[in-house]
Amino acid sequence: MTEQTSAIVQLAVVGHTNAGKTSLLRTLLYTREFGEVATRPSTTRSVVAQGVWVEGRQLFSFYDTPGLESGSELFAELEQQQEQYRHDGPAQIRAFLQSPAADAYYAQEAKVLRQLLQSDAAFYVIDSRDPVLPKYQDELHILARCGRPLLPVLNFTASPSNRVEEWRSALAKLGLHVVVAFDSVAPPEGGERYLLQSLATVLPSAAREIQQLISQREQERQQRVAQSLTVIAELLMDVAAQHTSIASDASEVQQRRAVETFQQQIRAREQHATHAILARFAFLPEDALFDHLDAAAGRWQDDLFDQATLKAWGKDTGFGVGAGAAAGAGVDVLVGGLSLGLGTALGAAAGGLYQSWRHLGRKLQERIQGQRVLHIDAVALVTIAARQLYLVQQLSQRGHAATTAVNISEQHRFSKAQAQQLEKHLQPLLTRAPDPDRNAIRRDLENLLTQLLAAPA
Repeated sequence: MTEQTSAIVQLAVVGHTNAGKTSLLRTLLYTREFGEVATRPSTTRSVVAQGVWVEGRQLFSFYDTPGLESGSELFAELEQQQEQYRHDGPAQIRAFLQSPAADAYYAQEAKVLRQLLQSDAAFYVIDSRDPVLPKYQDELHILARCGRPLLPVLNFTASPSNRVEEWRSALAKLGLHVVVAFDSVAPPEGGERYLLQSLATVLPSAAREIQQLISQREQERQQRVAQSLTVIAELLMDVAAQHTSIASDASEVQQRRAVETFQQQIRAREQHATHAILARFAFLPEDALFDHLDAAAGRWQDDLFDQATLKAWGKDTGFGVGAGAAAGAGVDVLVGGLSLGLGTALGAAAGGLYQSWRHLGRKLQERIQGQRVLHIDAVALVTIAARQLYLVQQLSQRGHAATTAVNISEQHRFSKAQAQQLEKHLQPLLTRAPDPDRNAIRRDLENLLTQLLAAPA
């Protein structure tokens, strides 16, 4: 490390315009709000710094630099002075930075080179979809003259049009054999660890600090997932316990209004959990669409209680008379002291509610004599659990450079056995059992959700 940096490792991020430098930093720094990401050239016009702390101490400073634009022209000029600086590339770069051209035509390149000279190492970011052009090779020759370790990072490797092997071959010819393929939008499993370990290979003086960062990031990853599963468990407990009563003499309008209010409360509770999970992964509310969440209006476009939504997510669960049909409005009607015929009539009047006597125990019948009680049904519960668990899965694999929202479609379904396990854990709340042990229920749900997250899709 350079003398002026003391214990803080200085890392520059350099590369051609629009190679994805800011995108890489967003993913490495776990923030959607660092810098600006756009397709237009020269989005970053100045050097932007961001520190990284481990256990309360700053260990790293990352520097986002402007895109290189005139590398070939600058390379040609420097080549004219090559004889004078044959064995001292850094001296040649410093001399260039003192020239008038560094503040005029090559102002962007000068900002990059100044920062690189002050740094311990640099990530050279490459858009792997681009062909290997002479201008990129010229840039690398210039950067190499700064005398700092360079770690090429092949970005956007998830694209089918990537040219990863072409780039690896070209970089090897320049003496750069340690190369990392790392897609900043969809990082590969273990990609961050490999990237940081590769940095330690080219910058062994910072190996200890890098290992500390790797360990902290792994711990943070586990904590984000565990905290998110707790959020889901609490969501399921809340909606399972939620109920509302309708007076036996309520009019059809009052019944319908009660159902709509009950559904809206559950929608709002799920949306609150969604935002909490996004925040734990350092994403924004608009970064997830649930078939599709209108972030501006804050409402579900494809409603949770829409029959097609319930059917898509819960069709394989096979619950009782629902049997995957997602009947009615995703709500059970528990009828106390009424005939089955009257309960069915209520369902029709309230928008086709799904009648289920499964949760109606003897004590509950006595307790709600003459009352109609609305509960969420099992298919809707499974739908909520599956959607939220799929959100966690997607966010765990998502880079903060992504500019489009993750679409939570019907990918993560539960088997019948898994869904029945979920319902079993929630049974004390669904049946309104006296004094349920919520802590024990939450622990059981967290364990089950952990197993479901690890299970093959």
